Amino acid sequence: MARIKIGVIGAGSVAWSSKLIHDLLHMPTLYGSKVYLMDINEERLRLLKGFAERYMSEIGGNYEFITTTDRLEAIRDADIVINTAMYGGHQYYEEMRRISEKHGYYRGVNSTEWNMVSDYHTIWGYYQWKLAMDIAGETEEYAPNAWLIQLANPVFELTTLIARETKARVIGLCHGHMGYREIAHTIGLDPDKVDFEAIGFNHVIWLTRFRYNGEDAYPLIDKWIEEKAEEYWQEWRKTQVNPFDIQMSPAAVDMYRRYGLFPVGDTVRGGTWMYHWNLETKKQWFGPTGGPDSEIGWEIYLTHGEAWLEELEEALKNNSPLAPMFPKGLTGETIVPLINSLIHDEPGTYQVNVLNMGAIEGLPDNIAVEIPATVDGKGVKRPQGLRLPGRIMKLVLWPRMLRAEMAIEGFLEGGFQVLVDWLMLDPRTKSEKQAEQAWQEILSIPGNEEMKKHYR
Repeated sequence: MARIKIGVIGAGSVAWSSKLIHDLLHMPTLYGSKVYLMDINEERLRLLKGFAERYMSEIGGNYEFITTTDRLEAIRDADIVINTAMYGGHQYYEEMRRISEKHGYYRGVNSTEWNMVSDYHTIWGYYQWKLAMDIAGETEEYAPNAWLIQLANPVFELTTLIARETKARVIGLCHGHMGYREIAHTIGLDPDKVDFEAIGFNHVIWLTRFRYNGEDAYPLIDKWIEEKAEEYWQEWRKTQVNPFDIQMSPAAVDMYRRYGLFPVGDTVRGGTWMYHWNLETKKQWFGPTGGPDSEIGWEIYLTHGEAWLEELEEALKNNSPLAPMFPKGLTGETIVPLINSLIHDEPGTYQVNVLNMGAIEGLPDNIAVEIPATVDGKGVKRPQGLRLPGRIMKLVLWPRMLRAEMAIEGFLEGGFQVLVDWLMLDPRTKSEKQAEQAWQEILSIPGNEEMKKHYR
């Protein structure tokens, strides 16, 4: 049983942090550890501290949970640093989205081909990127032997940037690959008996292996599409409540037909503008909510988050049992099992985001890819020579990689021209003046002074 220090930066995201605490309490090999929960929101920390201590008293476990608003206190001499922080909160980004739409950019200037996820902040995420780099730099200086687990979006760009520009030992994590379970369940298979592989970039991964009882199960997907998809969609269009219920949507099947492999998890939320041009287009492909990244679906997501917080606060206030709010075992998130593998040198296979270094053929070594890899006390052991079809490489991954490189260049070098060039590639742009005016107003938002100076 190892006694380690875990620093969680941005712990005020209570819905996520509660899952982390739940899984830690179900990992006896880490008992006795200190968990520093850091956030700038003291009220959220109060709520989280109350939850952690109450829940531990209910289900058992042995951790010391410490709350702090001092980031260095959480990072210094840590064995694990987890970055789940989002600069400014949703309200800040929604204001930039509002201004974008005023200038003709539906769902924001940040939305581009294969990057339609509403909180995947790239070109307008200057402060988010700066925060992530500050955390990485502090980890490198004050906890040089720590593993930095990058959970905050954009995982693709930030894992790439941190790995290139610092010596921090960074691993990016996301749970979108779990979409394979929904694919299996929908076509009538037991997800626990599926052998799968999904590779690519974060939020742009493709099902390269899908086997059931030792046999290729892709023909079962084809059979479902031919015989049951239309009936499924008819009922789905009548009953869809959860905007994230899109793994087997018309958009997913259309992507499969176009690119040759089935898209997994958040990949379905992306695609080109043909799926996202306006709300009616989104409804056609993603159901009556328009999917999670429409104005309807995103509002449902934001409202649900607040409702969950209210439910937790009410349970704490009334001394109601917390255990019924969670599964009996691990949640399915991989972060705590991965920490256990790193600390105890117990090999396990995890879906990770790390620099490519030969893992996927046809991609540079210094770009972060999402792959299944073996993790133990020595770190990540990448598989080599993984392949994706040429159509996915040329029409999906290469264009997405170029967008990432453009955003990274803008963050590192600054300058107004990179922002204008970003929008001159956008089909919504009718003139250079439109692009310039949109950025000028976004950069003039109160609080964006440093960002404006960087991109002057």
